[in-house]
Amino acid sequence: MSIPQSGGGPIEHEGQLAEFLEAGCKPKEAWRIGTEHEKFGYCRDTLKPLPYEGDRSVKAMLEGLRDRFGWQGIEEGGYLIGLEKDGANISLEPGGQLELSGAALETIHETCDEVNEHLREVQTVADGIGAGFIGLGAAPIWRHEDMPMMPKGRYKLMTPYMEKVGTHGTQMMYRTCTVQVNLDFASEADMVRKFRVALALQPVATALFASSPFFEGRPTGYKSWRSRIWRDLDPSRTGMLPFVFEEGMGFQRYVDYALDVPMYFVYRDGKYIDALGMSFRDFLKGELPALPGEKPTLSDWADHLTTIFPEARIKQYMEMRGADGGPWRRLCALPAFWVGLMYDASALDAAWDLAKGWSAETREAWRIAAGRDGLDAQVEGMRMRDLATEALAIAEAGLKARARPGLGGLVPDERHFLNTLKDEVETGITLADELLEKYHGPWGGDLTRIYGEYSY
Repeated sequence: MSIPQSGGGPIEHEGQLAEFLEAGCKPKEAWRIGTEHEKFGYCRDTLKPLPYEGDRSVKAMLEGLRDRFGWQGIEEGGYLIGLEKDGANISLEPGGQLELSGAALETIHETCDEVNEHLREVQTVADGIGAGFIGLGAAPIWRHEDMPMMPKGRYKLMTPYMEKVGTHGTQMMYRTCTVQVNLDFASEADMVRKFRVALALQPVATALFASSPFFEGRPTGYKSWRSRIWRDLDPSRTGMLPFVFEEGMGFQRYVDYALDVPMYFVYRDGKYIDALGMSFRDFLKGELPALPGEKPTLSDWADHLTTIFPEARIKQYMEMRGADGGPWRRLCALPAFWVGLMYDASALDAAWDLAKGWSAETREAWRIAAGRDGLDAQVEGMRMRDLATEALAIAEAGLKARARPGLGGLVPDERHFLNTLKDEVETGITLADELLEKYHGPWGGDLTRIYGEYSY
């Protein structure tokens, strides 16, 4: 989850909220790719999650990365809770999941180099303290009582609130991991077009990247339990956002939606102030009960936008949020998939053609079916495997049209980053299917085998 925002003066009129989003518009030559991924750390001897403190801990990981690889520490309340370097940052999810929020890069070649360098650094430090890391959409064995809480004020506030507004909120916070990609838009119209494609086809990413068929030591009946968790988390801030597909969609319409989402907090002087369930609209009027008489800044607005969790969302860029975390090849494949669909005009048009006839009910049905059945999902006579095949072909054409070479020109474009996904649609076997086959076959139901075979 995001670190607190900074900068930005006082909000003097409501129009600044939409202007803040619109300020993210960039010409095509300035479009970039930002990849984020989370992973579970664990103690190699016990297979338990890393605690925050101790010789073998999350803190030891952060200190090792800082001291050995030149990262700068980020502290909150005297606790080391993150790192930053060269436009990237490393942060902690509530249960100690380690997240890299990568720099804004021009090509997927650079993105994959960044991922590989990060995982090399993490493994170097982890090997020295007896820790391991694994990329999956959900922790396969751990229970809630096994999980530590990271020393961040945001999480201390969110945890009890999540228990009130849904049935799976704390599962999301402490025991899930994702990979996502952040992309740019050129204008309000371009944002709307991309937002619609992002939401409509997010279930395709959910199916292709499904890697969480287990939870608390047993199969769940879902290929992506992480996706199932998000369906019963907090309906006021999650979902497929039907209004995005309605006439009149634009930055102001998203602002209206965001203003209706209850607040979590206000960040002041290094501390999180409890504003749970309060209204940003009241804040704009200086009537927030948590800070009576005080009006928000643009940083407060930026913070509020980070507390909204639909399947795709906008800030000053667009985030694709539907995929489970996974092995390193998938960390490069996700940006390839979405860049291929979004950063070429012909590909974006073709992607919209796939979904433009769907109703809100159809889009929601895809979301549900993708999490449960992966590539075997079917909705209204359509097969996910066929839909994913078409989407990948469009993405491949988009990457070919981008023609961004790598390895000093030896690789002509970025299409090869899709190979792991192409293999999946050709065989019909996702990582979730592979894991289930091993669980029911050679592992004999012993899920501890997953750590040895699938860690980074």
